[in-house]
Amino acid sequence: MTTFSITTTRKAAWFRAFALLFVLGISLNELAFAQQKPASPPATATTTFDGITATVNYGQPSKKGREIFGKLVPFGEVWRTGANGATTLTLSGDAMLGGKAVKAGTYGLFTIPTKDKWTIILNTDSKQWGAYEYKKDKDVLRVDVPSAATKELVESFTISFEKAEKGATMTLAWDMTKVSVALTK
Repeated sequence: MTTFSITTTRKAAWFRAFALLFVLGISLNELAFAQQKPASPPATATTTFDGITATVNYGQPSKKGREIFGKLVPFGEVWRTGANGATTLTLSGDAMLGGKAVKAGTYGLFTIPTKDKWTIILNTDSKQWGAYEYKKDKDVLRVDVPSAATKELVESFTISFEKAEKGATMTLAWDMTKVSVALTK
């Protein structure tokens, strides 16, 4: 009987050790997964000009060796202008975007990229996922801006603001392409 008792005790000890290692392995795996950067992390750009605050919230995809404009982002089609949910532009006061009036509020920011120019779109539907439910009849503003080549590769899609003589300039850049549009009071 002593042999049976020792064998059973060893089996129980091995089982407990295995169970502990299994739980520890799952916990470490979950911790590593939780600390990974999302593929398209959320990003924000903000500026203030003439008492108006402009804030853009967007998902920031990366190039990762892919061909972007004309391939991943097709030319001539409405693009969510980033990743994940619709990109939004919030204005704390009435402003002008590309010389066109826009009321204070939050808008979906969409674009239609082409090889030589982009159409910048503000749409009243700011809560949609991507551009799958985009409806042109909800547009409040459309403005065409020329596209230009960047000096260096922009790995992650970036929206930024720069102070201008009057107001600010909003620039959208990714890969080797950028577009800029004036934002004034």
